[in-house]
Amino acid sequence: MSDKQYHLEIIDKLTDVTAAEWDALLPTDASPFLQHAFLSTLEETGCVGSNTGWQVTHLGLYQADRLIGAMPLYLKQHSYGEFVFDWSWAQAYEQQGMQYYPKALCAIPFTPVQGSRILFAADQPKAQIEAQLISGLKTLVLQNNLSSAHILFPLSEQIQAIEDQGFMLRDSVQFHWHNQDFMSFEQFLAALTMKRRKNIRREREHVAKEGVSFRHIPGQSASDEDWSFFYRCYANTYFEHHSSPYLKEVFFRLLGQRMPENLHLIIAQRNDKPIAASLLVVDAISSKAYGRYWGAIEHIPLLHFETAYYQAIEYCIEHGIQTFEGGAQGEHKMARGFLPTTIHSAHFIADPRFAKAVKHFLDREHQGIGAYVDELAEHSPLKSTKVHP
Repeated sequence: MSDKQYHLEIIDKLTDVTAAEWDALLPTDASPFLQHAFLSTLEETGCVGSNTGWQVTHLGLYQADRLIGAMPLYLKQHSYGEFVFDWSWAQAYEQQGMQYYPKALCAIPFTPVQGSRILFAADQPKAQIEAQLISGLKTLVLQNNLSSAHILFPLSEQIQAIEDQGFMLRDSVQFHWHNQDFMSFEQFLAALTMKRRKNIRREREHVAKEGVSFRHIPGQSASDEDWSFFYRCYANTYFEHHSSPYLKEVFFRLLGQRMPENLHLIIAQRNDKPIAASLLVVDAISSKAYGRYWGAIEHIPLLHFETAYYQAIEYCIEHGIQTFEGGAQGEHKMARGFLPTTIHSAHFIADPRFAKAVKHFLDREHQGIGAYVDELAEHSPLKSTKVHP
């Protein structure tokens, strides 16, 4: 690839790129979170950008005036909203008199979902564009005296190209539900051990006895009142943990207008009064649903499991969705039929001495997570465990 023919540019506003240009770089099975509509809505509603610690710095690769490759990229002034925790790295870095922030982060903000992080046009040489963009990311770090670059949850087929340029891998464990062509929730329960099956039935019966019912609302049918109530629940989850919500109500409202086919609301109600809500992001093409947010304004024991998990599993069974990703962390999900899945992030540390220390840390952590996953496998909720990638 000739430097005269190809050049890298920083895209500091996604609205400077048309949706057609950006989405043309996405693989056919790309998650909704990579779409121009999702990322630009984050920017336009002020959820990322100035004063948030998420400075938009998307990396674009151009051939003449045509965008042929890109990485969703941000300069971070903190480590919130990432789901890969490097606070101890930042502390150790700063104890040595160096600045850890800002750092470069290739990720989908506030979204612990695996997906393509190196985007390219289908008619372009994949390997060359991957190498150009990863090298460009490293150059951005070195030329601007940044501490590091981090690529969160890339596709497994992109990891080798990332490792080839000196990035170090880090393991994370998530819990995913897998559809085994279930025809009903009862058939799903039949696949579980007796202990898990009885526990789920008990939890569902408890919520039902409280007189709770559920409304499933496709994004196309969600009203302003529905979105207002959902946001009230979402924000309350943060307030109860003495924190502030990352996302604004206007973000959800605008996303509901731009991507309604990818959204599904589940609202719990008692005596016709809404009391809790959860949101699924649905990708029919890849047959996946992502559990993103949940909240309640009235406390009922076990309501969380019913609203955020069991209702979502019923939705997946009804619509033939093959995988339900319940979000980051959560061993408790295994008792509800989810299985552990190891995914990765990749890290480039500019300072060689610190990079060596991080490598030792990651090697030890890798062994620990491997043992942890092996231990989890011994407590599978399924009668017979199927192997999932």
